[in-house]
Amino acid sequence: MTRLDVWLWSVRLFKTRSLATNAVRGGHLRLNGSPVKPAHVVKPGDRVSVKEPGWVREFEIVELLHKRVGAPIAQKAYRDLSPERPAYLATPVARRDRGAGRPTKRDRRAIDRLRGREEAEIPD
Repeated sequence: MTRLDVWLWSVRLFKTRSLATNAVRGGHLRLNGSPVKPAHVVKPGDRVSVKEPGWVREFEIVELLHKRVGAPIAQKAYRDLSPERPAYLATPVARRDRGAGRPTKRDRRAIDRLRGREEAEIPD
């Protein structure tokens, strides 16, 4: 018998057990489509949905782990059924040098182009 939060931590989906517990309590995880508590007992064949900003990752439990293990072993404990990561999450983030001040109009337009937002056309 393994608790959900312990399993999430042991297969390295969360860096700490408390982060896994808080994610379950916060409603960011579902087990077989239902919200559960961190102490819920999991078994092989269960499906875990993890909400991340912009997408939902899906995992099927293959093996129960009671303690944190190395990454190669941890990856064998679940099947990743997640859809491919959306392209918009991989876009570069506009960064400015510290102390560079406010962006000029030209800089702002360049940032908008980088983010994929073209300037709005002004009707005549």
